[in-house]
Amino acid sequence: MGFSCLWVLLLCIIGEGLVKGVLGVGGLACNWGTRSTHPLPPSIVVKLLKDNGFSKVKLFEADPGALQALGGTGIQVMVGIPNELLAPLASSVTVAENWVSKNVSSYISRNGVDIRYVAVGNEPFLKTYKDTFLQTTFPALQNIQAALIKAGLGRQVKVTIPLNADVYQTDSGLPSGGNFRSDIHTLMMSILKFLSDNDGALTINIYPFLSLQADPDFPKEYAFFNNTSKPVVDGSISYTNVLDANFDTCIAALEKNGFSSLPVIVGEVGWPTDGDPNANIEDARRFNQGLVSRILAGQGSPKRSTPPDIYIFGLIDEDAKSIQPGNFERHWGVFNFDGSIKYSLDIGRGKALVPAKGVHYLARKWCIMAPDASLSDPNLVQSINYACSYADCTSLGYGSSCGMLDARSNASYAFNMYYQTMDQRKGACEFSNLSVTTTTDPSPTQNGQNRSCRFEIMIDLGKHEKPRRSPAAGLREHNSHIVVMVLLVLVLVSTLMI
Repeated sequence: MGFSCLWVLLLCIIGEGLVKGVLGVGGLACNWGTRSTHPLPPSIVVKLLKDNGFSKVKLFEADPGALQALGGTGIQVMVGIPNELLAPLASSVTVAENWVSKNVSSYISRNGVDIRYVAVGNEPFLKTYKDTFLQTTFPALQNIQAALIKAGLGRQVKVTIPLNADVYQTDSGLPSGGNFRSDIHTLMMSILKFLSDNDGALTINIYPFLSLQADPDFPKEYAFFNNTSKPVVDGSISYTNVLDANFDTCIAALEKNGFSSLPVIVGEVGWPTDGDPNANIEDARRFNQGLVSRILAGQGSPKRSTPPDIYIFGLIDEDAKSIQPGNFERHWGVFNFDGSIKYSLDIGRGKALVPAKGVHYLARKWCIMAPDASLSDPNLVQSINYACSYADCTSLGYGSSCGMLDARSNASYAFNMYYQTMDQRKGACEFSNLSVTTTTDPSPTQNGQNRSCRFEIMIDLGKHEKPRRSPAAGLREHNSHIVVMVLLVLVLVSTLMI
């Protein structure tokens, strides 16, 4: 097998896909995740969506604040159902009816929310889940559809299942060889027939970035649009980017199994800006600008010229998101956690991105390592360990935006993230006499790799709606390897200074 064929095969194996739908072009669409210690108020997020031309949004769960804020806006909504709800929904149609009544019908009738899709589960057939959801996903899908019909919403609201593209692969290493995985082939046929019979759609999540992460020999240029990479030739078609290649691998799988006209939605696609050497502002801007330009131009793939609905992942950074796949998981947003702009994008007719308006912040003060504190203090390691267990220190990793800080600044960053995550409360900047507060911004000002390293000040939740979860809730269970990473950096830098 040639090199070009091999890496296309690898892309499919690790779970990416380029897909196409017959849903037409209707502006920009994005994913709105809410795994944040200091979430933006939903009303501000909705204004952010409208100001930047997003006409469709996907929610990972039926978040009451988000749904209420979307009422009467005209923004089309896809409401997600988390995987942990699949079992109860599969067990009883009554459970599904109650869920639809509470999370769909009520928001449509009372709030005027334009709900178009219910997304049943989130990548439930991912190989890493080890078949956990194989027996419950399809029955849950069937029961949700039955509940929508009973509620009189069968024509208005459709069903879908967002799947990781590891549900299909290609034995030939080319898109034309696409087919669904043998271990779930029968199940996929049942699901696809059900979606087709009920005017639903298949949703596939696509991640060119993860291809780059998984294969050191992957030609990076091929992940972008308008690149200089060598095309992949598949019969009469030349694929110039991985998005089209993966998309058409999915289409080939559908055609091969009699579902050539089934609509396909790209549920997630984007590029992170931090947490890894390949996750940076320059590459994220390049990828997302190319993606947005394709969407606005109504460009499809070689096998399907009609453009699909494409949901950019994601709208805003989420500092409480699981980092099991990698530290970059908290940095997919086109915008920072507070709705400020990370990088410029032309979103059509020369219009640039617009930041969030009306955001209130905590006081302009930071927590840093005290000038007279020693790097050899026996309490320093434990203090950093504690801080990064409860706050997001992913920007301190190798190749990340703050990865080149010296040892003192490294400790200061950890202390400050804890201080801000804890709302600057009294006692939150007391690390065994190692820390002090300052009103001088400690963010690096020099050019080079640290130019995007920011010592944050968090959103003032007290001046907005009350948070849904306490600060740092759920962070500690996800942060153990960040702590190890930060400590290694500190030890290494300290050693070099001796």
